[in-house]
Amino acid sequence: MSIAAFTLAGKLALVTGGGTGIGFGISKALIAAGARVVITGRREDVLKDAVAVLGEQAAYIVFDVSLKAEIPALINQIAEDYGNIDILVNNAGVHLKKFAQETTDDEFEMILQTNLLSVFALTRECAKLMTAQQSGSIILIGSMAGIFGIDRVVAYGTSKAALTGLMKNLVTEYSKFNVRINTIAPGWIESPMFLNAISTDPARQEKIRNRIALPGFGSPEDIGNAAVFLASPAARYITGVVLPVDGGAVVNF
Repeated sequence: MSIAAFTLAGKLALVTGGGTGIGFGISKALIAAGARVVITGRREDVLKDAVAVLGEQAAYIVFDVSLKAEIPALINQIAEDYGNIDILVNNAGVHLKKFAQETTDDEFEMILQTNLLSVFALTRECAKLMTAQQSGSIILIGSMAGIFGIDRVVAYGTSKAALTGLMKNLVTEYSKFNVRINTIAPGWIESPMFLNAISTDPARQEKIRNRIALPGFGSPEDIGNAAVFLASPAARYITGVVLPVDGGAVVNF
């Protein structure tokens, strides 16, 4: 296979939550493969710093993905300013570490709002452009917590598990337009959200390390490289898959 099958030259990608952690690693990898990238997030200072590092192929728009009613205007703005979106990476998400009995209805709904409902709204609006151009790659960022049960993340795990069902149903509708939809399920990746979640729980850290088959935690670039593959022509016949990037955690005992 030619290395050209992995190029993203001439493509425009939207990466939500692209200013830090996994989102930044994905943005960096997409740009290295030749894409232009628009990143979104809630904090302009973080986005500015990210774009300064990412370079001239990157731009940012301050946006909170939980504001679903404003998503169509966001996609229209990107199309007008930068061109049609070829790649959407639904990376933005929020975490909540609480036992189920301590999780309120409002907290559960807040997690679903950002991690699931906003993903659907963004995907729907981007897919309108992609179906018109008869091509596109949409990547959902799931989690190990969406594949197997983990205590104290009932809302987060449920939201990530639901992404698999969302993906499967969207595949049935969008494949005929050559729009592919896949999910990356990161394992334990060194990102601010993850490191903060385990910082005060040494026993949980040890349990996680014992679960991973390969040495150490993953890096945001590991997720970025997977995203490049799924967005590239090399994956032209791949849709509807959940790709664990987890160091073997799913299969290790």
